[in-house]
Amino acid sequence: MTLIVDAPKITYQAEKGRPHPLGATPDQEGVNFAVFSQHATEIQLLLFDKHDALEPIQIIELDPKVNKTFHFWHVYVRGLKPGIHYAYRVDGPHDINAGHRFNQNKVLIDPYAKGNTADLWNRADACGEGDNLATSARSVVIDISDYDWEGDRPINRPMSETIVYEMHVKGFTNSPSSGCQHPGTFLAVIEKIPYLKELGITAVELLPIFGFDHKQVLREVNGKPLTNYWGYSTVSFFAPHSPYCVYPEVGNQIREFRDMVKALHKAGIEVILDVVFNHTDEGNHLGPTINFKGFDNSIYYHLVHGNKQYYMDYTGCGNTFNCNHPLANKFILECLEFWVREMHVDGFRFDEGSILSRGEDGAPMAYPPVIWNIELSETLADTKIIAEAWDAAGLYQIGYYPGYRWAEWNGRYRDDIRRFVKGDPGLVGAVASRIGGSADIYQSSGHLPINSINFITCHDGFTLNDLVSYDYKHNEANGEDNRDGINDNLSWNCGVEGETGDRWVEDLRDRQVKNFAAILLLSQGVPMILAGDEVRHSQQGNNNAYCQDSEISWFNWQQLQKYPHIYRFFKLMIDFRKHHSILHRPRFFSGEINERGLADISWHGCQLYSPGWNDPDSRVLAFTLGGFNEEVDIHIMLNMYWEGLDFEIPTVAGRQWYRTVDTSQPSPLDIAEQGKETLITTKTYWVQSRSVVVLISK
Repeated sequence: MTLIVDAPKITYQAEKGRPHPLGATPDQEGVNFAVFSQHATEIQLLLFDKHDALEPIQIIELDPKVNKTFHFWHVYVRGLKPGIHYAYRVDGPHDINAGHRFNQNKVLIDPYAKGNTADLWNRADACGEGDNLATSARSVVIDISDYDWEGDRPINRPMSETIVYEMHVKGFTNSPSSGCQHPGTFLAVIEKIPYLKELGITAVELLPIFGFDHKQVLREVNGKPLTNYWGYSTVSFFAPHSPYCVYPEVGNQIREFRDMVKALHKAGIEVILDVVFNHTDEGNHLGPTINFKGFDNSIYYHLVHGNKQYYMDYTGCGNTFNCNHPLANKFILECLEFWVREMHVDGFRFDEGSILSRGEDGAPMAYPPVIWNIELSETLADTKIIAEAWDAAGLYQIGYYPGYRWAEWNGRYRDDIRRFVKGDPGLVGAVASRIGGSADIYQSSGHLPINSINFITCHDGFTLNDLVSYDYKHNEANGEDNRDGINDNLSWNCGVEGETGDRWVEDLRDRQVKNFAAILLLSQGVPMILAGDEVRHSQQGNNNAYCQDSEISWFNWQQLQKYPHIYRFFKLMIDFRKHHSILHRPRFFSGEINERGLADISWHGCQLYSPGWNDPDSRVLAFTLGGFNEEVDIHIMLNMYWEGLDFEIPTVAGRQWYRTVDTSQPSPLDIAEQGKETLITTKTYWVQSRSVVVLISK
């Protein structure tokens, strides 16, 4: 008989530790663990030797007389090394009416963890009262100092020179058509950098890459489970999303994300993260206990006054993070500074950013601490900060979001330009304001054109192709009987709903796509392009593809062969914007006159200096941009009428006009490469119906 003896388990020595920094911090001798909980009475640290271990190798009880300083609990574990996995159990008052949801049966991940694995994770077991040790997520100790940045730093490109490309990390490369070695990951993005560089964008804005629950099944449609694809429900704010990594189980999350950032920076492309601090994935009173609920629910969330078992829901997502509580404020600021200092991120876009202006009572604050701390942080001084300046409870702050340098997603730009291009009349005044940088929104408060993020489309809504192909949303694949998503899309299908073989309709759609692209890239402010619009990506009319981890959402790289002329137009239009600084001024127009007698901007209609501001039927607008310091002048004519019209062209002393863009022309005549423009010798130009023409002076 052979006697089998279990290998002896290592018992690590636990010492007092220190309260800061929060999280798991390794050094040469061990690891310091620190968490915050004001109301906890007992905390256990669980150590696991593997990411999928069902039982901890050691449980360390934190003694409040030794391992607690004020409300910070801490312990130093000597001999522990990076790569170990860990979690917590936290006990305290069981009084949901007072907002306390402590439950020692629930295993919690560290809010400050730099990496997590969820191979065992079962969301249902994190709800209710039962123990979920066997199906809980695990945090992992990561040494963030062990990385060679090769001298990399954030790029700090001026906001006025920025061209944003909004993309989903997984969706950009997950289609088999991408040909990537590791599709759907940070490393696959590296493989597609040559494409991004050729297109010419200067920054990628990544949909949420902080850890979220990708396993949550929202519902099934035709036997297919629908999950949280977009990721706007964060679980772990300091940790890159594990499924976007190739080797997360060995704690490689930080390294793989850094590899992507470093490679993008080498190509001159900045990295902006879409961040979600307005709520978390723990949901309402029926939701799971993952971290904040278990550590101190009454601190981290807005609760209903007088009945704190329920959550205030200003976000439409079940709960609202209590952003301006000192500890939540600290958490948000330290998180952002971590991603800038340690991960070299260049900027952030804040989902439902108006939540950050709400005080602990839920009311908007004149000087919300968290917003001003972000604004004034020296670590974030050169970081781009962008707000979605509204929330689901009706707070709308476009033009008066707190702070000075915060840029805002300009929803009015989107709506006015959409209506104009589809042919709505009487909009020329509003369109002129949007093209000019939305001075009517920003100038009176001391803001600048760079405070306006201009966009036609984004992840939320129709793609650009679908904007010109559908009159109505078609969200049946979401399993909500087409009730989800907005109904008023300001779209026009060009005469046929959805896909068509009609060549005339397809040509018109091509033209409308180019019209939108041209106007966006000719406008003052900061343009944002939705990934895939440059190759007419379609979501089949779905305007709310949050749950579509499928070909509906994934970038189809075959579209590049199907619509090379659209890609070429975007590429050359981006290049045109870059080469002419008068298209991206850092300040508003002031009426300055150049040496040829042209103002910095002059507005026209079909006749010079007659823009028809008060014409309720007008669908045309033209304008001239006077160049300075030897730069060219630019004359732009927009005809969104259904018939061609003759536009007057201004005379420029000592120069002639050359056509660089005419969206009515077939490719390659629709846009000229630099230096190959067509001379215009007439005093007028016939602008075809629904088209944009751009001339430059030489």
